[in-house]
Amino acid sequence: MVDAMAERGASAGAVGTAEVITRAGVTPEEFNALFADREACLLAAFDLGVERAGVGMVAAYEAESGWLDGVKAALASFLRFLDAEPALGRLCVVYAMGGGEDVLRRRLDVLRTLAAVVDRGGLATAHERQKPPAVIAEGVVGAVVSVLQNRLLAEHEGSLVELFGPLISIVVLPYLGAGVARREMTRPAPRARTGRGSSPLGAGGKPAQESSTRLTYRTARVLSAIADYPGASNREVAERAGVVDQGQISKLLGRLEERELIEKMGEGLTRGAPNSWRLTEQGERVLRGASVRPAAPRRPGR
Repeated sequence: MVDAMAERGASAGAVGTAEVITRAGVTPEEFNALFADREACLLAAFDLGVERAGVGMVAAYEAESGWLDGVKAALASFLRFLDAEPALGRLCVVYAMGGGEDVLRRRLDVLRTLAAVVDRGGLATAHERQKPPAVIAEGVVGAVVSVLQNRLLAEHEGSLVELFGPLISIVVLPYLGAGVARREMTRPAPRARTGRGSSPLGAGGKPAQESSTRLTYRTARVLSAIADYPGASNREVAERAGVVDQGQISKLLGRLEERELIEKMGEGLTRGAPNSWRLTEQGERVLRGASVRPAAPRRPGR
């Protein structure tokens, strides 16, 4: 079903049971033993896509301690899923809209689940009285899905992860304001975390070294925080690296910048805006020399 709809493209709604049976290499009796009709097969294909995308999204969201970081990680995971499995992604995002009542009901359930997660952003506002109504979350999800539908229908060239900044800006605008939305718009997608919970120290418990750059445990945590969250400000790096004193983090970031391990993104574009850090190529090499990255510290208040 997925392959047939991907091949048909705009006319995917015309895919019938006979075409699916032929492509799958099964008999009509074998098909009927699995699915009551075409609608049941389409629903199963949709659920398969939701399951595959959902595994990564849920894991990415739950690995973070705050709403913003969680939503960003989940969105990045979904965009990577669409890049990795474009045919299944198109079925879920685009072609499912042409399904029958059961498929549309299931699609609505998924959108409501996503909207409920987005609605938690209201808790991130300064005061409860400022919390946007729940319908705003529905509009946010609808806007993101609409953009992705358009790109998938147009067979967007390049990675959909490139849309991360503008899409997350749409998500945060009603909850965290225009300033945060502008800042997030220019940030690349956070990296998929690997090796979580492992030590950045080398064999024997000694800090890893590369190119004569000594990588202490604290330095590794800071570099890891920036690698996982490119565009992070001083405060965000400190929170994720577990550095309490803001003076210490400023000095440490300054030293890392002097050693050309990190650099500022878009410096000078917005006067008075917080720093926005990313790793340099040398910083990437040094961090890779640490074998694995440490887990970001958990913070209360999801």
